[in-house]
Amino acid sequence: MSLFNYQPPLSPYLDIIYQDDDILVVNKPSGLLSVPGKAAEHRDCLEYRVKLVLPTARIVHRLDMATSGVMVLALHADAQRELNRQFQLRQTHKQYIARVSGLVTADSGTINLPLICDWPNRPRQMVCYQRGKASVTHYKVLERTANVSRLLLTPVTGRSHQLRVHMQMIGHAILGDKFYADAATFAAAERLQLHAQTLSLQHPSSGKTIIFSVNCSF
Repeated sequence: MSLFNYQPPLSPYLDIIYQDDDILVVNKPSGLLSVPGKAAEHRDCLEYRVKLVLPTARIVHRLDMATSGVMVLALHADAQRELNRQFQLRQTHKQYIARVSGLVTADSGTINLPLICDWPNRPRQMVCYQRGKASVTHYKVLERTANVSRLLLTPVTGRSHQLRVHMQMIGHAILGDKFYADAATFAAAERLQLHAQTLSLQHPSSGKTIIFSVNCSF
C-alpha cells in the first residue's frame, strides 16, 4: 500500500549538467525519488530516468525526495568504486541552501548532534546520544528577512535527514518540511526549501578536483 501520493515532476524530465565517459552530473528536482521505492508506482526516479538513456549508470549517493540539487552518478564500475571511496572517506564536499523558520541569531555555527533512525516513525530520524551516529553540520547565515533566515549549510557527515533534523533541533526547521516542521512552517512553502547547490569531488579518472554548482530556484 502506498503511503503517499507520488507525483514526480515531468518537466524537465532529466536535467543533465555534465557528462563524460566516467560520470554524469544532474540537477535532481524536488519531488523525485533518487532510487525506486518498493511499490510499483514508485518506480519512476532519477536512477530510472538516467538508465533510460545511459543503461550503465550507477547510483553513488542520494538526495531526499523533497530535496533538489546536484547529484553525481558513475557510468561504470571503476568510477562507482572510486566515487564510493571518496564519499565514505568524506573527501567530497557538499553545500546546501536552506530557508528556515525564524531569525537565526548567530551569523555562523556548528551543530553536532548524533542521529539514529526513529524506527517506529521511519523514515524520520532523531537525536540519540547513546546509539546515534556522529553528525556534524556547519551553517552560515546568508540573509534574514521577516521571520525567515536563508542559510548556507555544509554537512561534514552525510546522515539521512541530517540537515532537516539539525535545523529543527536548534529551533529553525526548514520551510516546507513535512517530517520535522510544525504546521505553520510546513505550510510556509510549496516544497522543502533545501537545495544541494554545490558538489566538489576528485574526478575518478584524472584525479582532478572538479566543482559542480546549480543555483536554487527559491
